[in-house]
Amino acid sequence: MPTTVVTNIGSLVTNDPALGDGPLGLIQDAAVVLDGETVAWVGPAAQAPAADTAHDAEGRAAIPGFVDSHSHLLFAGDRTQEFNARMSGVPYTAGGIRTTVAATRAASDDALDANIRRYVTEALRQGTTTIETKSGYGLTPHDEARALRIAAAHTTETTYLGAHIVAPEYADDPAGYVALVTGEMLEACAPYARWVDVFCERGAFDGEQARAILTAGQKRGLVPRVHANQLGHGPGVQLAVELGAASADHCTHLTDEDVDALAAGARQTVATLLPGAEFSTRAEYPDARRLLDAGATVALSTDCNPGSSFTTSMPFCIAVAVRDMGMTPDEAIGAATLGGAKALRRADIGRITPGARADLALLDAPSHVHLAYRPGVPLVSSVWRGGVRELV
Repeated sequence: MPTTVVTNIGSLVTNDPALGDGPLGLIQDAAVVLDGETVAWVGPAAQAPAADTAHDAEGRAAIPGFVDSHSHLLFAGDRTQEFNARMSGVPYTAGGIRTTVAATRAASDDALDANIRRYVTEALRQGTTTIETKSGYGLTPHDEARALRIAAAHTTETTYLGAHIVAPEYADDPAGYVALVTGEMLEACAPYARWVDVFCERGAFDGEQARAILTAGQKRGLVPRVHANQLGHGPGVQLAVELGAASADHCTHLTDEDVDALAAGARQTVATLLPGAEFSTRAEYPDARRLLDAGATVALSTDCNPGSSFTTSMPFCIAVAVRDMGMTPDEAIGAATLGGAKALRRADIGRITPGARADLALLDAPSHVHLAYRPGVPLVSSVWRGGVRELV
């Protein structure tokens, strides 16, 4: 495979303290050698080995590709009216999910494929090289399975979320819907999914229902994730840690016991924070500072979905996390890269180190701090994904 050296990098975030300064392993005046899909060498530009081709970063900062570990990209339809109403004072209650379910069920496979392709490409332009996405807008065995089948053509990180809400036709029989989700629907979806998720929240699924769904998924070989404690205090975080879930996502309303549990389970359960949802619903932001100080592992993600967080921008989430959630710029960039990788239990992404996947982005800025310092500015100038320069 041909090798490429990216040289004259002003500031390089490696996410390996052994390679550079601080927790981010920063290297100034750096270079990276890519060998096919893999990072072959990292270090000072003056010491870079020869390569088949060279790319001059012209002093730009380089960061690992963002790892967006929570999104909902398989959908059809539009919820502009819901957003407009909410911004006019109508509180968010998650009822709009049913609107998207109806539109998604009615959409063709080609339409759904075009939608996800659009949003994955949009995310790539903003530096996201790995993205997880979920089903959850079909809520029938057929529609959930086809959503995951379509998603699997765009990412290996696919999540079965038949337990997003109780399907409208089961409104009077939630126990029957749980039986469907843990039975026929699970069997149809498991071949296309790596993860199983549940919206453990008032108005969706309670703790015992969530436990039944997640343990059924585990028996089928899927690893749990949990929508936990977004709208209020509840059992989601405790259940996630108890079952060894890869992540507890949202974590907006936490008791001291929840924080302690996430800190104690930090090696297996990542607290994934989704500030786009709070921004779009004018809700209270999660307290990242509280979690970090307790020793929890934290990730940042977009939660891109048509109702409560319609953004694919990880830089936007970084800026909000720094301004409103108590994170430093270094902590936020780490959470959006290495934190996301940990939430997906991946050691090959979220870092720029020898042997890692060759996923990196160059910024039109001298430092990663500009992602928070210059909110709303499109700073990503080039992206390599798997060693291929996909954004010039």
